[in-house]
Amino acid sequence: MEQLIAEVEAYCAAAGTSPQKVLRAAIGANWKQWKSWKAGRSSPTMRVADRLRQWMADHPPAIGREDAA
Repeated sequence: MEQLIAEVEAYCAAAGTSPQKVLRAAIGANWKQWKSWKAGRSSPTMRVADRLRQWMADHPPAIGREDAA
């Protein structure tokens, strides 16, 4: 779980967005889901973690890309 949290935080830092927005876009999570994961009150299934990672891979941060504007 710690690795997934680190991956999402790194992605968000690079993309200039919040984890809540990424989770919402990637898996349709409610706005409190990230806080629950961080606090250890819940955790995603492997399927959800895979979907989240795939979404981040499919939507790389715009930083350093020529099409970023």
